[in-house]
Amino acid sequence: MQTLQVDVGHSRYPISIGSGLLAHRELLDTHIRGRDLLVVTNTTVARLYLAKLAGGLGARRVAECILPDGEQHKTLQTAGRVFDALVAKKMNRDATVLALGGGVVGDIAGFAAASYQRGIGYVQLPTTLLAQVDSSVGGKTGVNHPGGKNLIGAFYQPLCVIADTDTLATLPDRELRAGLAEVIKYGCVWDPLLFDWLDRNMAKLLQRDVEALTYAIARSCEIKATVVARDEREHNLRAILNFGHTFGHAMEAATDFRTYLHGEAVGLGMLVAAALSQRLGLIDAAIKDRIRDILGKAGLPTEAPRIGAAKALEFMQMDKKVQAGTIRLVLLEKLGRAIVTASYAQAALHATLEEYFA
Repeated sequence: MQTLQVDVGHSRYPISIGSGLLAHRELLDTHIRGRDLLVVTNTTVARLYLAKLAGGLGARRVAECILPDGEQHKTLQTAGRVFDALVAKKMNRDATVLALGGGVVGDIAGFAAASYQRGIGYVQLPTTLLAQVDSSVGGKTGVNHPGGKNLIGAFYQPLCVIADTDTLATLPDRELRAGLAEVIKYGCVWDPLLFDWLDRNMAKLLQRDVEALTYAIARSCEIKATVVARDEREHNLRAILNFGHTFGHAMEAATDFRTYLHGEAVGLGMLVAAALSQRLGLIDAAIKDRIRDILGKAGLPTEAPRIGAAKALEFMQMDKKVQAGTIRLVLLEKLGRAIVTASYAQAALHATLEEYFA
């Protein structure tokens, strides 16, 4: 088991990464506080791992809230089911919510925990690669709205993150590939050596080599913990972790959250952001081509949906990085260095949108 720390000043918590952690009684007892627990999961994960987790929780009062599976269910209505379960079981401020699942479960459960009785504890138990490398760390919680992705939510840090790598054995291939997009993102914006390592080891990752996956998870968490510690609420630096997300979220929303997995949309968004960076003269074509090539090597889509440039821009204007009506974008200056800027030629943005979405 590897243990990392996230320290945002007012909150310090561990990330534990390893095999067999969902049934690790000592680890769960150490980090999961309270007598009353609500496990929030979905129909897919419940069949696979709910019993294993329950066996490691000991003599607690454990209730369950099983949600439908899929990004299209990441709504206020679904979050209401978590609130209903907390109220029905008469849980108080000393209760703890356990988020057992991928990014959708983690975001909904965290949002409910942040809001219920103005805040109760919650623990992230991510079961997908995407959640283990990204969404479970850093305290972003929330739900989607028909007008855009993650428009309703809160920054609320978990008590801990426990990433059991055994859960990746049952992850569908498509979900595994989607998670790799977020790992590639860290290489693009922060660590070019990680990018090179991914390029060399992609076959091992796709074959679910445990050592390779564990390294990818741990390095991703190290980078995110470093960034979040410097900028918890995304005032400046943390926004670089949204590389590809402004374009990707627009694709998700424009297709009603049904066509792409989040990581697939982010991968496409990174390609569009790299193309704009090239058009603006920040990077050369070789870097954009390397990003396209590694996405293809990971089995991720490299052709954006033809949703129309105007529609893409409409959804981008609802992005949370918009300030004073201007879309701030995460662009690349080189592999391993990203900037967040509103200072770019609008003609270049529109030309890029036309190229990829028209």
